[in-house]
Amino acid sequence: METLLEQVQNYGPLVLNVAKAFATLVIGWIVASTAGSMARRKVNNTPEIDPTLGNFIASMVKWVILLMVLAAVLSIFGIQATSLVAMLSAATLAIGLALQGTLSDIAAGFMLTVFRPYKLGQFVDIGGTAGTVKDLNLFVTELVTPDNVQVIVPNGQAWGSIIRNFSHHDTRRVDMVFGIDYADDIDKAMQIITDLAEADPRVHTDPAPWVRVTNLGDSSVDLTTRIWCDNAEYWNVKFELTKAVKEAFDAGGISIPYPHSVEIKKDA
Repeated sequence: METLLEQVQNYGPLVLNVAKAFATLVIGWIVASTAGSMARRKVNNTPEIDPTLGNFIASMVKWVILLMVLAAVLSIFGIQATSLVAMLSAATLAIGLALQGTLSDIAAGFMLTVFRPYKLGQFVDIGGTAGTVKDLNLFVTELVTPDNVQVIVPNGQAWGSIIRNFSHHDTRRVDMVFGIDYADDIDKAMQIITDLAEADPRVHTDPAPWVRVTNLGDSSVDLTTRIWCDNAEYWNVKFELTKAVKEAFDAGGISIPYPHSVEIKKDA
């Protein structure tokens, strides 16, 4: 049986190294998080720098410090950084393939930050997924859908997808289609739509509101309306003008037809 002194001599250094490593990890994590937050605040408080860079730089600072902490922890156990690099270089193909996606995400993150196809707060569609950009860091882009669902998109997929940025321009065109009955006065209906659009202070006069007959459907004459407004007013204008046109059509005797079905009964 080993004496207590022998046990301390045999296992004491290992226990001490584990304690040092744990303390290093905890302190390193706190320092990395604090440094990342400070970097984010510094960037966000600098008007000349796009706020989108804040989260990306904060993420990069945090992970660089964590890598340094990891190297320090390994050195406590006698593993030097050069040895770590050698081990990684000799890793199997499976590990290389596993890291390939992560490295691709990091590279794509740099590309997204440099070219900035979208920024924080903008509403975008990335590869068919639409939402407001809440975060862009070293690995992923975080979106929040209109119904408040979080969507995480790896940067590699975001950079390799078609990106539609609905918030990029200050103005947007609102397209609406109104169907009227074949028996109704087309010019009167078009004038009603034009008058409502021109009376709305949110609708731009240049380009002027545009109303044309664009289709003769099975049960309606379709009037397409195109108007321009500020980007922030897009949905308000679309919803409110749709309601206003319906009410004006009712007051002016313009009907909005709907498909009818005819049932033919045969005598027995």
